[in-house]
Amino acid sequence: MITKLNRRKFLATSAALPLAGINPTNAAKLKEEPVGFFLIGDTHFLADKENPAKLDPRSASNTSNLVATLNRLGGTAIPTEAGGGKVLTPKGLIHAGDVIDTGDKNGPLSEKMQVAEWNAFSETFGLTGKEGKLKMPVYEVHGNHDSPNGQGMAVKKIIERNKNRSGVNNISSNGVHYSWDWEKVHFINLGIVVGEVATVARKRRYNPLGSLDFLVKDLKEKVGDSGRPVVITHHVDMQRYSQPLPVEDKKAMSMEWDPEDVQGFYKAIDGYNIAAVLYGHTHARNVYRWDGTPKRSGKGVPVFNVDNGAHFHSKEQAFFYFEISANQCLVREYFTKDGWESGAWTPQSWATNHTKAKNV
Repeated sequence: MITKLNRRKFLATSAALPLAGINPTNAAKLKEEPVGFFLIGDTHFLADKENPAKLDPRSASNTSNLVATLNRLGGTAIPTEAGGGKVLTPKGLIHAGDVIDTGDKNGPLSEKMQVAEWNAFSETFGLTGKEGKLKMPVYEVHGNHDSPNGQGMAVKKIIERNKNRSGVNNISSNGVHYSWDWEKVHFINLGIVVGEVATVARKRRYNPLGSLDFLVKDLKEKVGDSGRPVVITHHVDMQRYSQPLPVEDKKAMSMEWDPEDVQGFYKAIDGYNIAAVLYGHTHARNVYRWDGTPKRSGKGVPVFNVDNGAHFHSKEQAFFYFEISANQCLVREYFTKDGWESGAWTPQSWATNHTKAKNV
């Protein structure tokens, strides 16, 4: 079960909070000039139901304030209690999905709302750092509120955006999944979930759109035995579904991520130098290591579950700032209690050494 840590409680206990094998660290130092980038998720751009051509005022405020915050952080100082140093000029921003809110709903009103929501995302976040208000390139995946069946407008828009996305050097045959390099680090964006394993014919609740095949081929062709660090992003959390395989197909089909596909994902990344697996979806911050099982053993690949970035239901939001070098990853969190009218660094940081999936 995933639980959300109350901000107030966190601030009182953060100094003594180890998170399942990824230890908090103060003033952690990276051995070489790292790649810096932001991770956000669950912006849930929401149109006004009474006037579907416009954004809900809460959504408009949270999302625009978030972008203004991201734009001003480059080069600013990070307090010692959050690891120290300065924010590097970011290479870009990764969005872990649920870009819009209404993509999982049907009907004429919802269709109008989806158009307004996606247009607002495009105008606010842009694509390469030049078209929108955000002054850095954007790399999004789709979530269950964008297009759970893989046929919605959001997926079609991502396919279009991938043709002009900065630095992308590999795109899946269906145009949805893609990868790119920032310096020595290889990044792979895989949509809502990773699947499907070929040995299981049952229908999936969320359509993986061939993401597992793309992952396997991309790792082989773009990384191989080079030992390069790899960062993988998808939307749904996997640890809940890292469980014994259900006897009945019906039970598996009700799950957001088929357990067979979760195991297929873990096997696919085994032996590679995984710097981080990133996702959103839970509207909570979780940091841990994953060894392919539902229990946190303190071993396995480093996992970073980002909190909601600009959800209209709350003024409490957060995002991650990453610095990744050839061998190390240093992560900090920036949060707000007032819808990004102001913000601050969480008084904690997380540092990991890259590792192969089963050889920690």
